[in-house]
Amino acid sequence: MTAPGRTELVRYDDAIVRKFVTATLLWGAVGMLVGLFIAMQLVWPQLNFAPYFTFGRLRPLHTNAVIFAFAGNGMFAAIYYSSQRLLKARMFSDLLSKIHFWGWQLIIVAAAITLPLGFTQGKEYAELEWPIDLAIAVVWVVFAVNFFGTIARRREQHIYVALWFYIATIITVAILHIFNNLVIPAGPLKSYSIYAGVQDAFMQWWYGHNAVAFFLTTPFLGLMYYFLPKAADRPVFSYRLSILHFWSLVFIYIWAGPHHLHYTALPAWASTLGMVFSVMLWMPSWGGMINGLLTLRGAWNKVAEDPVLKFFVVAITFYGMSTFEGPMMSVKSVNALSHYTNWNIAHVHGGALGWVGFMVFGMVYWLVPRLYQTRLYSTKLATTHFWISTVGIVLYVVSMWAAGITEGLMWRAFDDTGRLQFPDFVETSIRIIPMYWVRMLGGSLYIAGTLLGIYNVYKTWATRPQVYAEVEAEVPAPTWRKPKAAAPVDDRPVDRVLRPETEAPVHWHRRWEGLPMVFSVLTALAVIVASLFEILPTFLIGDNVPRIASVKPYTPLELYGRDIYIREGCYNCHSQMVRPFVDETVRYGEYSKPGEFIYDHPFQWGSRRIGPDLHREGGKRNHVWHWHHFRDPRATSKGSVMPAYPHLFSDRIDWAEIQDRVDAMAMLGTPYTKQALADAPGLARAQAEQVAKELAEQGGPAGQADREVIALIAYLQRLGIDIKSSSAESAGGK
Repeated sequence: MTAPGRTELVRYDDAIVRKFVTATLLWGAVGMLVGLFIAMQLVWPQLNFAPYFTFGRLRPLHTNAVIFAFAGNGMFAAIYYSSQRLLKARMFSDLLSKIHFWGWQLIIVAAAITLPLGFTQGKEYAELEWPIDLAIAVVWVVFAVNFFGTIARRREQHIYVALWFYIATIITVAILHIFNNLVIPAGPLKSYSIYAGVQDAFMQWWYGHNAVAFFLTTPFLGLMYYFLPKAADRPVFSYRLSILHFWSLVFIYIWAGPHHLHYTALPAWASTLGMVFSVMLWMPSWGGMINGLLTLRGAWNKVAEDPVLKFFVVAITFYGMSTFEGPMMSVKSVNALSHYTNWNIAHVHGGALGWVGFMVFGMVYWLVPRLYQTRLYSTKLATTHFWISTVGIVLYVVSMWAAGITEGLMWRAFDDTGRLQFPDFVETSIRIIPMYWVRMLGGSLYIAGTLLGIYNVYKTWATRPQVYAEVEAEVPAPTWRKPKAAAPVDDRPVDRVLRPETEAPVHWHRRWEGLPMVFSVLTALAVIVASLFEILPTFLIGDNVPRIASVKPYTPLELYGRDIYIREGCYNCHSQMVRPFVDETVRYGEYSKPGEFIYDHPFQWGSRRIGPDLHREGGKRNHVWHWHHFRDPRATSKGSVMPAYPHLFSDRIDWAEIQDRVDAMAMLGTPYTKQALADAPGLARAQAEQVAKELAEQGGPAGQADREVIALIAYLQRLGIDIKSSSAESAGGK
């Protein structure tokens, strides 16, 4: 509540917003250029410069740069600017703001260094190793303290709808990050997930899908609810629809992750539940889209002239398209075709480039003149940026739709004799090369627009005043008396542009809005309760992961080889999950069972097949084939886009690291023998000598027992063979 007649002067901190906007544009350019480069690698494999600049190592760098650096900094810019205005208070601490900014940039730099070096957890969108994960948690706490501290010192009694979404983001991202990244360290930059196999897959996609929900959706919906009305000079269409949109989205979204695991070893009930809630998610998502687009009622004439509104309108449209496509792809019959294909890539980039990217650019163009206290350098350049990038998105998405559907149909095609029509996986890879060219063109256009936008911002910055004027606002002083009743309509916070005046307030919700800590607790409860309904049965019901007696732990050498597999990012192109479809069992072998993955920390089921599935790879080919395949993939598989790995033939196995890794796995419950726990390097050497001997007998070179390629071959030859025998070799001996 405020005191009538008494006012205070508030000075907003726009310097921190300027920093985040600059970082947004810088990292956006870097992340997108890396994305273009890895797209080119799929056309020209020769662009894979081993060991540090291969597709497998750069792809996680691209995703982390675009999600956490570009979108993350854009999100922080929006929150720091709008929260101060909505709460009519300067950020709680200038020092915390600076720590947050520089801490986040250091995390991004650490990711940019460690990922190309091969330090990765091997979990999509959660690749960063444990010291960086700890740093993320610390910086996120700093951000949360600064945000909630600002709420505590607010001069608006009630919190506006954009702040609801910011609160949900801060709380839920913290929960997701902590629980998905629980690991046992095995070195300064090496760790193993505490979860294994089925449970790890479930946790990863509970995290992975909701990273999209609460890092790439909710904060940008908050951005929409603040910046769109400001740009359009119109109130939000419906306050009631905002309430429905928020609470249904927060509660339903958290259930949707298992739809990424249809027809896998995950229990069918879990993936089906994920599908049901994904389909339900369509309704609140489109409620938000409708609320955004109808906010422009009476202002559509402005869209033709204002590039800011152009970006916002297309962004919201892509949000609607993505949130229709996602639930559709979650339906099992559709997912059977789309999963592991480039259709997923189309879907992700439609949301990332169209929804997130365009919301950021619209916000930046609206903010920059206000932050730099000057006029935008060129409206025409901004409009040109819009049209070039729009064409780029369309080309990108349509080409990947075509590629994905082509892949799905070719993989499952049988000829008239009942045989696979395209038995060689490479045939599919060759067929979609033209789509990759179109994707490169679309990506190039989008990046060209981005660089044009950066130039426009730079020229605007160049005309800034020598000294920025203090941004001040005279606001009513708070009394902090607890309200006895719901506030009347005219007492709604912020200003008439942001709040519609045509609807009666929803009194119960208005009371919550005046109690932000209670509101935050209720938000956390909605997220936690919905999560536990899925997580607890998966972890507590033993029948979900039945044991298979013949499945044994990886030997010390195989474990080391598996770590090389993860280091090189092989999971970015290969799955290890044969689904129970006729075409997959004919192509790869017996379908995968839940009990086969109980020693997989982390799981390696994959989300995309640029290369064939490897779960039944063990024993299919001899050692010398693998040797030549790693040296020159096109010598063994004509038309392959796989990189060569020459460093595997020169880099030596670090025997000293093996014991620490075996010990860490033992801490997770892996039943290694006493011999393995006492002398894992000795057992690894013995197996390496045997593999090297067999390699030489098959026509390969001799004396290679200490090379990394030997460990990787040992791992690949182990994949999928335990299920075939009841007398499989245990870790550390027979």
